[in-house]
Amino acid sequence: MRMRSYTLHLPADARPGETVGLDRALLVRDGFSWPAFAFSVLWFLFHRLWLAALLVLVGLVALAAAGIALGLPAGAGLIVTLLAAWLIGLEASSLRRWTLARRGWPARDAVVAATPEEAEARALNRWIEAVPGAPRAPFPSGPSRRAEPVIGLFPAQEGAR
Repeated sequence: MRMRSYTLHLPADARPGETVGLDRALLVRDGFSWPAFAFSVLWFLFHRLWLAALLVLVGLVALAAAGIALGLPAGAGLIVTLLAAWLIGLEASSLRRWTLARRGWPARDAVVAATPEEAEARALNRWIEAVPGAPRAPFPSGPSRRAEPVIGLFPAQEGAR
């Protein structure tokens, strides 16, 4: 099964370890959005991204006007429109995350899961079990981690210590 990454968005006043506000938590899947590709402006309106919907609508109308003004054949206009829709599908999730952060709902965590349900369970469990103020390891530790100091890209030499 294919694993996908998701970001957890909560209101700015939510605190790790507390369940207050978890019923309003939002998960945003990273990656290409087929619904945004197919229904560009409607997808943005559905997700209450008013400014992005307006900008996409203006951009698509300007693109169509430029195609007409340049006298592009219908086939070329179709290709340009599909390329614009492809770009919208690629960037839709990023625009949604950016808008949520601007509205005071920053990304609080990122999880990798096979399904949205699994991602929600993982993200919410990690949020509830989090100890406020406890630092998180930036990457997993394990037997492959060296205890010796590293200078630049190479471990320090025994005689150089």
